[in-house]
Amino acid sequence: MFNDLYRGRRVLVTGHTGFKGSWLCHWLAELGAELCGVALPPEGEPNHFALLGTAMRSEFCDIRDLDRLTRIFADFRPDAVFHLAAQPLVRRSYRDPVGTFASNVLGTANVLESVRRCESVRAVVAITSDKCYENRERERGYREDDPMGGYDPYSASKGCSELVISSFRRSFFHPAEYGHKHNTLIASGRAGNVLGGGDWAEDRLVPDLMRAAARGETALLRNPGAVRPWQHVLEPLSGYLALGGGLLTGEARLADGWNFGPADDRAVTVGEAAAALAETWRDIKYTVPAAGDAPHEAKLLRLDCSKAERELKWRGVWTPEECFRRTAAWYRDFYRGGKIATADDCRAYIREAREKGLLWTR
Repeated sequence: MFNDLYRGRRVLVTGHTGFKGSWLCHWLAELGAELCGVALPPEGEPNHFALLGTAMRSEFCDIRDLDRLTRIFADFRPDAVFHLAAQPLVRRSYRDPVGTFASNVLGTANVLESVRRCESVRAVVAITSDKCYENRERERGYREDDPMGGYDPYSASKGCSELVISSFRRSFFHPAEYGHKHNTLIASGRAGNVLGGGDWAEDRLVPDLMRAAARGETALLRNPGAVRPWQHVLEPLSGYLALGGGLLTGEARLADGWNFGPADDRAVTVGEAAAALAETWRDIKYTVPAAGDAPHEAKLLRLDCSKAERELKWRGVWTPEECFRRTAAWYRDFYRGGKIATADDCRAYIREAREKGLLWTR
């Protein structure tokens, strides 16, 4: 897969103890990469990172600590960097706006400054969010050249992170100067709402539903009419890996921002997603609370991913229905018998991607 570009490469992943980061490290290990993770210790039990036990170097470091971060880079000398470390929760950002901006904006600047001081790095894929765009609550999916913005502190911090990435790219790693003034290419990835086994974060739809089901409780379903671009976590990860592989081979045209999400007609509401999850695990129960003084959250959010489909030949593999089915089955089987289906899901995803003839499977 990915033209075997990751085999034997030194790859540094920030946020490796988190939900997406732990899935990414599992896949990179399967691809033969030598891994170093940089993140805060995982929060709570259980956690996906500990359950997987991926063989890798693990550094528990706050990305706001520039001195320590640059020392880790200098010692490991990565070829590629995937930056996923962040404060990832909208509602937590209302409780701690300053901490959110510090982690997501200053943290991103610190990672890119560490890259600037480390000559070994050839490729950087910095992950932000679909919420980085100024959300006008419109039907059209947001394109990569739409304005950055954000109502809540989390969304605004992701818009700011994109500006930081763009500034470092244009100031120090301009694609037009690649190969004679520098040898590093930087891109950003913006993904929609991702689902999959192993996410136990607070105030997220799937973890809230699954925790309640495991306890025999009924979960509260906020914003049931909100539309989100749901996708399995493996979907954007395949895009990040395809993008990183292109950067490693020196494709300077790829040093830009990229959307990775489901087809525009596949966005569904929160209520529809919850119902689909409950079809696979019947213990999932939920109710809609009475309207209250809840913090603002976007009602409508879509991504236009035609650029990735056109230029990276990337597109999604699983339908939303398959995404919901596999996600609910992961948790059901974990809580009932301790099974961790991550590797099985990865193999199934790759097999179906090959059947569809996707370029990255070669």
